[in-house]
Amino acid sequence: MFNKKTLVAALLIGFAMNVQADPLTVYGKLNVSAQASDEGAGSFSELKSNASRFGVKGDTALDNSLTLIYQLEWEVDPSDEANEKNIKARDQFVGLKGSFGTIKAGRSDSSLKTAQGKIDLFNDYEADLKVLWKGENRLNNSLTYISPSFNDFSVSFSHIMEETPEGVDGQSIALMYGDEALKDSKLFASVALDNDVSGYDSLRLLAQYKISGVKVGAGVHQQESITTAVKDDGWLANVAYPMDKYEFKVQYQTLEDDNGVSAGVDYKLSKETKLFAWYSSFDFLNKLDTSYLAFGLEHKF
Repeated sequence: MFNKKTLVAALLIGFAMNVQADPLTVYGKLNVSAQASDEGAGSFSELKSNASRFGVKGDTALDNSLTLIYQLEWEVDPSDEANEKNIKARDQFVGLKGSFGTIKAGRSDSSLKTAQGKIDLFNDYEADLKVLWKGENRLNNSLTYISPSFNDFSVSFSHIMEETPEGVDGQSIALMYGDEALKDSKLFASVALDNDVSGYDSLRLLAQYKISGVKVGAGVHQQESITTAVKDDGWLANVAYPMDKYEFKVQYQTLEDDNGVSAGVDYKLSKETKLFAWYSSFDFLNKLDTSYLAFGLEHKF
């Protein structure tokens, strides 16, 4: 039986697929892996969905050289039973785009999170940057401005409204250089800052460079808890090496005495589909160490 969230999502998809005149796109990604996990208390196996998602997005031309943009995206879990937790909101916003740049209102990634580009080689897996570093926030009640690109530089600014008398509005800002996909430039770099966002102040500098197809990334990160004033520092380094249809990758990340190392390989079956395998291991100072081994399949549509 459909629950309310599932029914709403199904109606939206059905509507989107039948729209002919409006420039609307239905898109998504299915990423599922068989995983052996050891989280300190013992080993177990599981089938995991790694941020599988679907959504609709589009734009409409307006007067005065303006464009209306919109996006509604949800995370789904095809590996689990259908229940109310099976559908979870991701980026959902409406905005305007023009010569001044882009303004978005709704739920979206903070500027600091957006500024990582594609540097995180294990994004959405167990070794996602957010395991050690604060700042990977998707925020409600946010207004975001993204500037046009000037000589390959662009600026993003997010203002997050707390919505309660006790809360304090937060800000997230980023300066970025280059193309995050490394197709139009060999270098992507960013410096980003969070001020009182989800309980933390954060500062992050990241860079990724491509030479002869090989991608080399590095970064430093600092975070400070608003409530405890505890300050932590960390760094990251990674390499992605392509070979025919394969891409081999390795990543090392730290935060004070905690650290994680990951190695993996992707195999392209087509432009939209790949097989993958990876292993991640974390050493923690104040909690049990963990390790994970996964084999999976991803398809984008």
